[in-house]
Amino acid sequence: MSVTYQPKKRKRARSHGFLKRTSTPGGKKTILRRRRKGRTRLTVGQTR
Repeated sequence: MSVTYQPKKRKRARSHGFLKRTSTPGGKKTILRRRRKGRTRLTVGQTR
């Protein structure tokens, strides 16, 4: 069996990042929920 997860930072940021989230209605809701919950990191790739 081969190792299937080959992580790439750019790919991860592009598919789950802030810009991708804000571009869709569902993504906006996601960010809103995470803000309400008080998450330190809203999306992948954010330091704060």
